[in-house]
Amino acid sequence: MRDNHRFRMADGAEFVGHQGDSFEMRVSMPSDDQGFFGRQCPECSLVFRMDARQYEALPDDLILWCVYCGHHAEHSEFVTEHQRNRAVQAVSDFGRQLVSHELRKMFSRLPRGSRSGGLSFSYESQSFFPRPLPGIDEEQLVRIRTCPGCHINYAVFSEHRYCPGCGPLPATSVAFDALQADTARLDALEALPSDAKALLREQGVFARGWVDTVKSVVGVVEYLASSLFRTAVPHADSLLNGKGAIFQRLDPMADLIIDAGFSDLRTVLGPQAWQRLLETWAARHVFTHNDGIVDEKYLARVPGSSARIGQRLVPTEDMCRQALTDAKALCETLIDVLR
Repeated sequence: MRDNHRFRMADGAEFVGHQGDSFEMRVSMPSDDQGFFGRQCPECSLVFRMDARQYEALPDDLILWCVYCGHHAEHSEFVTEHQRNRAVQAVSDFGRQLVSHELRKMFSRLPRGSRSGGLSFSYESQSFFPRPLPGIDEEQLVRIRTCPGCHINYAVFSEHRYCPGCGPLPATSVAFDALQADTARLDALEALPSDAKALLREQGVFARGWVDTVKSVVGVVEYLASSLFRTAVPHADSLLNGKGAIFQRLDPMADLIIDAGFSDLRTVLGPQAWQRLLETWAARHVFTHNDGIVDEKYLARVPGSSARIGQRLVPTEDMCRQALTDAKALCETLIDVLR
């Protein structure tokens, strides 16, 4: 009898064969309704999902990247907990049958009722019925992302910086994804039931989220502008020498880009949009360095403000949404100007 007929395997598991003491099994890992299946980083333990058909077409020696922390290793190391449990059960069922088979073979060589040293040995095998393999019940994808470099489709469940197939994502992808995430956060808070919103407002969750959004847009622009500038300007390091965190400061950043031979961001965007951005950057400064307390520097940058020195700046949802819109426009302008 052939080995693959000797062992009973659950649906989804298959005994392929063996050579010497090495046994080979195949255990299927079901995909979700969109054809995606999970991968789990062995370093940070977070799960992401990949298109199963694309994954099958990738090289056997594929080095996979964690989309969150950037850990990269041989792709077989990215097995999820659910997938591991499914494989372990299949191996366990196979192992029980293998032990039973070996015992039956060993006892078949002994005379029936054999005695040795006053002991009697016998063995009676029983029919084995494998248990159904556990399903894969992992977090489902919300939307599909496509890497602009290698075009692999994947899904994430947190902020990410890497493509699972080719590594670090372009700065443009990271920037626009971050702005979209901040917009989604505002939308999610607004969609909460009224009683939940009232409780969270009273506890300061909304105000804290708005402050975080203002801080975030400045960080997004700083990251994108720095990356684009260093790529577009061959002598970027010499121009940046001694200038500190210049990409956190709008007017010095605009002057730097002019000095490198590019257009004036202020002219391309227009004075009204630029002034709103200056006000957002000023708000970020007092939120970050002065707990939101208005000072002379803030009033100098926001001359139209009705706030007085010593008052606390209070963010609003409208302020945040306008900041996101303006930051997106600035990012698009940076791409056009520094291409």
